[in-house]
Formats: sequence, structure tokens, C-alpha cells
Amino acid sequence: MQLPVDIPAVLKAATDIDAARTTPLAVRVYIEPDASPDLAAHVRSLFASGSPSARVSIEYLAEREMLPADSSEDMAVLVAATDADAGFHAQQLRSASVPTMVVTDSPETLRTACEAAGYAIPVGDVAAPDTPAPNHHDVLSPALEAHASEEPLPLTDDALLTLDERMGRWIITACAGKKLAFALAFPFIRKPLSLDSVTTTSLQNAGIGAVMFIPGADMPIMTLNQMKMLLQIAAAYGQPLNADRIKELALVVGGAFLCRGVARQIAGVVPILGWAVKGAIGFAGTEAMGRAAIEYFEAGGDIVGMANVIQTARDKAVLAAGKVASSPLTAKASEAFGAVASKVSGAVNKNA
Repeated sequence: MQLPVDIPAVLKAATDIDAARTTPLAVRVYIEPDASPDLAAHVRSLFASGSPSARVSIEYLAEREMLPADSSEDMAVLVAATDADAGFHAQQLRSASVPTMVVTDSPETLRTACEAAGYAIPVGDVAAPDTPAPNHHDVLSPALEAHASEEPLPLTDDALLTLDERMGRWIITACAGKKLAFALAFPFIRKPLSLDSVTTTSLQNAGIGAVMFIPGADMPIMTLNQMKMLLQIAAAYGQPLNADRIKELALVVGGAFLCRGVARQIAGVVPILGWAVKGAIGFAGTEAMGRAAIEYFEAGGDIVGMANVIQTARDKAVLAAGKVASSPLTAKASEAFGAVASKVSGAVNKNA
């Protein structure tokens, strides 16, 4: 079978990954004098890197110290206490065009103090344990406000894992142009970057499956999309890829035609819902492969066994699609949509 995978394009992506490994990174970590020692130690450990391309500087601050902000730095991390000094320091760094993340275990107390002193910190730039990542930089979310009476937040192992993910997501957004380089240099960024790739690719393939009405037209695009996703995940975890390994992955991803074949069968049975079913299968199949790859690498797997993991995930997606096809709910939904469509069609013909 001729696989609809553009191998040269995938190999080019591998070349870009090699370039990311040598991309220079400059990070400065500032620690305020009254910041939690445990929090400061954790942040320092996250930015310990063996990459020769990453330069990390650690500085302990005095109160209201003027910072030697350098606009050539990729980002700054400020481990904050609970007074307005953090807002003052963060404002200095932002004024020098340095993306600045403020890490704290008392987000509401800190925000209130900084706002009162005229040094408000955009809420999207605050990273704290056990708090969701806001999608904006304007007002404090109710989730953060609810923590005010509990601060400082406990730095349990689970809480620190949420902090790591929050910090990683901030970095891949604020430093988007170098996000792969950051993941290669700092392991805590690998999972957030990979999950971002899975979500983006799954949504893209859902759209492709929903709008491609020409039979087979979605196959090459969805397959190449999945290949690029898997390539990025492997690279984020520092896994070396060569041409033979890429071809092996291509064979497995190419086998996902079976998954899309099931989607077409379902679309034939329930034509009213066909576009939605194809879109859902495009999303679910892509997400299954991506998440399986992440779990595999998180558990310490290497590139050698990746293809088997992806194949297993693909087969489970096919099985799930088959269950959807035989679901009574699907048939009832099809009948309902069919009835509505008939009424609409009748009304249009009557008024024509």
C-alpha cells in the first residue's frame, strides 16, 4: 500500500528538531528574600539543565532592588513572597520586554498587595500550586480567590505537579518561538508541550474529518498531521529519530486508515450525522495515539517501542468506533435528525 505520508516533509521536521537542540536559551530566576525556601528550591530544580545551549542565572533579591533586566533574555522567573516588591520587580522586567512569570504559594495575598501598591501583576503571569491556568490577563479567577483563606498553599507532591504543568504551559505560550528548545532543555515542559500538540492536532483532524466531503481526501492530511504530532512528542522527550524509525511510524499511522474506514461506514449508515461522526473519529483517533505516546515516554519508554504503543492505541480507537456504529443512541439520533431535515426540506419546497 502506498502510504499518504510525505516523508520528506517529516524528515524536514526532524531537521528543525535538530536545530531546536542547539537553540540558545537564556533564563534568569529571581528569588525574593522572604519567598518560601521550599518553593524556591523546587523552582531551582526545575531549571537545572544539562543542555549546553541553556544559560540559567539565579539571583537572590533585596527589597525593591533595581534589576539588571536584559531584553535579550528569553524569560524571567520571579519566586515571590507576599508583599508588593514582587509587583515592582515584575513591572521592571516587563518594561524591559522580558516575559516574566511570578511563582508563589500565596497568589491572592500577593495579588492584593501588589494591586494596592500600584504594581498589579497580570493574573495569567501568576503560577501557583493547585490553581487552574487562566486564559486571560485581566481579572483574578474565582478559583484563585477561593484560596485566599488557605494561603500559603501546601506544597504537597500533587500540588507541585500542578505547579509544574502550570509553569510549563505558561512557557510554551509566552516563548512560543522556542517552545521545543525549552522542552528539550527542561524536562518539566515536555508533557505540557506534548499535550498542547495533541490537542491542537486532534482539533485540526476533527475539522478535516468534518469538512472533507470528497472520499479519501482527508487521509493524506490527517495522516501527515498525526506523523508530525508523534514526531514532536518524541522530540520533546529527547528521543532520537532516524529515517528508518520515521518509516516505521509511518506504517503504523498509515494503518489508521482502518479507523477512518470505520468512520466512513458509520457515515454511510447515519448520513445525517456523517460529518459529525467523521470529525469525532478524526479527533478521538488522533488524541488516542498522542496520549498513548505521552504516557509511554512519561513511563521511561524509548523510541524503539513507540510504534507498538501507537498501534495498540489505534486499535482501541477502531474498536470504540465500531461500538459507536452499533449504538442504539446513534440510530435514534439519526432518526431524529432525519425527521427534522425532512420537515425543513418540506417547508423550503412549499415556499419555493
